Amino acid sequence: MSLWKIAFRSIQFRYLSSVLTAFSMSLGVALIVTVLVIHGVLDNSFKRSAQGYDYIISGKGSSLDVVLSVVFYLRQPVGGVSDVYLQKFIRGEYRHLVDEAIPLTIGHHFRGANLVGTTPAFFEKLRFRGDQRYKCREGEFFKESNLFGAVLGSQAYKKTGLKVGQKFTPESMPNSDGAVVDDDDDHVPFEIVGIMEPTGTPNDNVIFVNIDGFYDMHQTGHDDHKPKHAKSYSALLLFIARKAVKPEGIAIDPKSPDFDPSKVMQERSYVNINATELPAILDETPDIQAVSPVNEIAVLLESVVGNVQMVLLFLAVLVVVVAGIGMMVSIYNSMNERRQEIAIMRALGARRFTVMSVILLESILLSIGGGILGLFLGHLLVGSISPWISQYTGIIVHAWDFRLNECFLIPGLVLLASIVGFLPAAVAYKQDVATSLAP
Repeated sequence: MSLWKIAFRSIQFRYLSSVLTAFSMSLGVALIVTVLVIHGVLDNSFKRSAQGYDYIISGKGSSLDVVLSVVFYLRQPVGGVSDVYLQKFIRGEYRHLVDEAIPLTIGHHFRGANLVGTTPAFFEKLRFRGDQRYKCREGEFFKESNLFGAVLGSQAYKKTGLKVGQKFTPESMPNSDGAVVDDDDDHVPFEIVGIMEPTGTPNDNVIFVNIDGFYDMHQTGHDDHKPKHAKSYSALLLFIARKAVKPEGIAIDPKSPDFDPSKVMQERSYVNINATELPAILDETPDIQAVSPVNEIAVLLESVVGNVQMVLLFLAVLVVVVAGIGMMVSIYNSMNERRQEIAIMRALGARRFTVMSVILLESILLSIGGGILGLFLGHLLVGSISPWISQYTGIIVHAWDFRLNECFLIPGLVLLASIVGFLPAAVAYKQDVATSLAP
């Protein structure tokens, strides 16, 4: 009979204590799996949510607050950005740096879903999770001519209960002090023209509306849809130009009769200005700033989320270690009951090393069983709480999401089992046959 089979039969003989020992270890493994999977999915989602554009232009304030408000819609906007700056990025002094500048205005809500005013370019230009495009599961995205068109995110659709073709009247949002900014209920209703497919990003939780309609919703007359006030956006989303724009009207060929070296150098330094210098340039302005969402999310994940993950992992590992110690105590305490069993094995010709190996294999089998059960329970737990995570964050987590770090769990448990099983194995190794067989 092989040593593995002997160890397995020994576990079967002590079925109840063995099951409880393996189950206690599986709980710690399940916690580790849950932390690894959820943190991994959140980490990827946060980073990818901030990768759709290069910079966010906002009013002066905390860069992290800008990202939390514009990317994740978790804070009130930091400050307004005048339409003058949008025109500078479209056709003004910053136009050579920008492929696209998309205005974004956050305000009002409906049944708990925030309203976000933007342009059709938001859906055409932005990408999520790498290079995936935004799509509608029903209807279509609003067009510029559709002044009061609205598109529901997948979670906003569930939250509001609205359907394509239905109309709704936005509700005013309270400011940071809890006071309602605008209590004018005479809003022009928006019509749902599309429902987005799930993206696993915070955009699933909001209602997108035409930004021109957002500013015109307070008008009672529908004959004139031109805004009667200057626009001030919550932010601008910038897509930085990857290639320098060739200056027009200036000869760059030295053989040309119109060639002027001073003008060429001056124009080249202006056209080829590094896009990474944009924040420094805008810092000189009195009321706006450029924020890199990727950088801010990296800092957030490292300084806050990363530390939380380490604490949770430490607690989960501590549970596994305690379970390992409990397994050691359980096997050690059983040694007194197994004195005659071990003595008989020795009398039948088993070597000391063989007896020691059986005890170690028993410990390893318990740890492997607990580890496999823990992997299953961990992913089952992830699947059970995924609807809650999706509802409150818009991030989709699946029970079958797997992290590469999980591959090290079983080998780690085998190492732990070898360590904690060494003491009872050493006791079995030193046990005297004659004393154990004595009546």
